[in-house]
Amino acid sequence: MVKFSKELEAQLIPEWKDAFVNYWQLKKHIKKIKLSKMQQKQHHHHRDFNHNNGVFGLSICDPVRFLASKFSRDNEAENIIQVKRKVMEEGDDHEVYETELAQLFSEEDEVRAFFERLDRELNKVNQFYRTKESEFLERGEILNKQLQILLELKQILIDRRRKPSGGIIPRSWTPCPRNSDISATETDDVIAALERNGVSFINAASSWAKTKKGKPKVAMRIDIPAETPARTISAVTSMLWEDLVNNPKKESGTGNFINRKKIQCAEKMIRGAFVELYRGLGLLKTYSSLNMVAFAKILKKFDKVSNQKASASYLQVVKRSHFISSDKVVRLMDEVESIFTKHFANNDRKKAMKFLRPQQQKESHMVTFFVGLFTGCFVSLFCVYAILAHLSGIFSANTEAAYMETVYPVFSVFALLCLHLFMYGCNLFMWKSTRINYNFIFEFSPNTALKYRDAFLLCTTFMTAVVAAMVVHLLLRASGFSPSKIDAIPGILLLISICLLICPFDIFYRPTRYCFLRIIRNIICSPFYKVLMVDFFMADQLTSQIPLLRHLESTACYFLAGSFKTHHYDTCKNGRLYRELAYVISFLPYYWRAMQCARRWFDEYDTNHLANMGKYVSAMVAAGARLTYTRQSNYLWFGIVLVTSVVATIYQLYWDFVKDWGFLNPNSRNPWLRDDLILRNKSIYYISIALNVVLRIAWVETVMRFHVTTVQWRMLDFFMASLEVIRRGHWNFYRLENEHLSNVGKFRAVKAVPLPFREMDSD
Repeated sequence: MVKFSKELEAQLIPEWKDAFVNYWQLKKHIKKIKLSKMQQKQHHHHRDFNHNNGVFGLSICDPVRFLASKFSRDNEAENIIQVKRKVMEEGDDHEVYETELAQLFSEEDEVRAFFERLDRELNKVNQFYRTKESEFLERGEILNKQLQILLELKQILIDRRRKPSGGIIPRSWTPCPRNSDISATETDDVIAALERNGVSFINAASSWAKTKKGKPKVAMRIDIPAETPARTISAVTSMLWEDLVNNPKKESGTGNFINRKKIQCAEKMIRGAFVELYRGLGLLKTYSSLNMVAFAKILKKFDKVSNQKASASYLQVVKRSHFISSDKVVRLMDEVESIFTKHFANNDRKKAMKFLRPQQQKESHMVTFFVGLFTGCFVSLFCVYAILAHLSGIFSANTEAAYMETVYPVFSVFALLCLHLFMYGCNLFMWKSTRINYNFIFEFSPNTALKYRDAFLLCTTFMTAVVAAMVVHLLLRASGFSPSKIDAIPGILLLISICLLICPFDIFYRPTRYCFLRIIRNIICSPFYKVLMVDFFMADQLTSQIPLLRHLESTACYFLAGSFKTHHYDTCKNGRLYRELAYVISFLPYYWRAMQCARRWFDEYDTNHLANMGKYVSAMVAAGARLTYTRQSNYLWFGIVLVTSVVATIYQLYWDFVKDWGFLNPNSRNPWLRDDLILRNKSIYYISIALNVVLRIAWVETVMRFHVTTVQWRMLDFFMASLEVIRRGHWNFYRLENEHLSNVGKFRAVKAVPLPFREMDSD
């Protein structure tokens, strides 16, 4: 049977953990009462022994005394404690509970401390529940108002489309002077619809204010977030238009432009807001029920230890408290269900519940089985490959160049990718074990998000396929097949992988594949897409996979130039275009990340994003200097590489520790770490800091001239790339731990969805 403390820890909401009943602290108070009671028993036993001079015996009146004492305890059970409810000065809604002991206990100090702590926990739970309840109720009212505005606008659009051709509503309408193809009657209808829902208008007293062309100036706008390139470009051009052409103080046209597409986007935003509201209400309901069970369990333990029956009277008080007696959350949940079913699911309740209560897929044991199977296959095939490579002598001086140019780049791509998948699987396992809500942070759907077993399955499947292809390549090579034919095997494997990635059929984790492609699209098109947490997190992963991108460049050149047939490698090694593309590929991940920082600064006006952008610019300069030094080995470029790399490394280390991980706080209660830590062993954090420093300065290898063979140089290059991937996987855990603790500190368990309709400030 699972202890309730473990069950509570597994079910509580991570972001609200500090607001729950501190069940573990209350258990410590119970243990103190138990120890005190044991000491009292030993003291009384010793005193009775001395009083009777060591003579033991029973009286025929003892059963009568026992029944009388039990009967008296049952009658006085209700009067053991008295819980008083006090109303604070702020108003009738703010209440505080205080418990007074109506009966003396043998361990009175410990019992008093227990009930004082219990009162504090009850008051804390009540206050938090009341605060969150008022927030959700206010949010519900705002959403109802937004929905009414949306319904009114949709109805007007429908009515205009039903009219004859002479009265059909245009493609879009706006009250600003730049669009004059709408009649005053249509604008009046929209204004009347908005006014019925409490939207005010600029200078609207008895009549509506007019512009120079006689149009009303509406004091509301539809704010659609600029999440796509088209919306971003539109927002920037509109802003420039207002700054350069129009006087925004006189005639504000930005944001007043309303069309069907904006209405559809507004509907999607409101629907998402209702889903998040329902999710938040469900979390608050879970919060209430778990705390009620915690109070019942801890009071039951108190009764058992103290041999009293105080739980009944205190539980009655708990049941009458606000977090249990209030039914506003349940009624609002029912209202949201009915609204969502009616307006967003065409009165189909089953369809509505799929949005409001998505069912998580159960983990299958088959995944675990295949992970073990493919791991065994990978180890076996790798041993076979090592034996065949030794017997065929592919690493000899005569054949090593051809083999390294044809096979190494493609297989290195898959090896680095699988290593990154393995590290991500380890991250998922650690995040789940430490109750870090990564699905909420990344805004993943819980029923389609990748789990750690799935990540390990992808990793082992790919590695088994890659090593199998390497074995087949060696066997065909040893059998005397034409090199121009068998050297196409790596390219075929890469082509199959790309086709599988973009496959439209619902096989092989399609939601995850399409999510990955969407994130890569957002990164490539930076800064035109709105930057989410998952976007810049993935962009950071790409900055650690520059060797993988370089290998992809070599592979593409090798196959597109037809070098796998002729085995002439000068085109891809010494070509001018290839050499220039090497700079571009080395810069691109840092450039994308810098553009994301610029976009975040544009959206949030936080100068920290500009400072973060400077970090990636310095890394870009250092990467370019190191690449040039490999081609022009002189003292000048050695000095440039040394200076730029040291500056970039110090910049990156500072940002890693202070900004991304939240460490190096001299005033923290955990020396040079942060106040809140998830891992109990603090030494792990200090070891991680040292490890990150060591792996950050691995670039020193690039400026040191080791005299090695081609195979050794390739292996060293792969080893250094693997170390960077491992460092990134190590960095990922602490980055998300810091983000999770930030959400916990703000009790942020529900995503804040922006709303489309808002009023504008009138002059």
